[in-house]
Amino acid sequence: MAGVLVVDDTKFMRMALVDMLTNLNHQVLGEAENGEEAVQKYRALKPDIVIMDITMPIMNGIKASETILSEFPEAKIIICSAMGQQRMVMEAIEAGAKDFVTKPFDEVRVNEALRRLLA
Repeated sequence: MAGVLVVDDTKFMRMALVDMLTNLNHQVLGEAENGEEAVQKYRALKPDIVIMDITMPIMNGIKASETILSEFPEAKIIICSAMGQQRMVMEAIEAGAKDFVTKPFDEVRVNEALRRLLA
């Protein structure tokens, strides 16, 4: 079981991920709706894993990943992207994200990514 921070600007997507994570027996420590909030919540909650959208207002997921990883190099971040965002996914991986999942979320794929990072 992991403590997870869920970051997405769309409440529906956060709810879907929270339900999925709960079904997979993980604990959702918090939610954020933009990258700036994600950085603040990471500092406060120190989650085992962050699942973060790429495209968000105020601060996108790539910049938020860079900021979190500059302070916490051990952070484990899974990036979420819509289909067709391969370039942005590559930027996120280069910024230090450990894995990615595409929307709409597939519970099997989310579980694989989590298990890989927790191993």
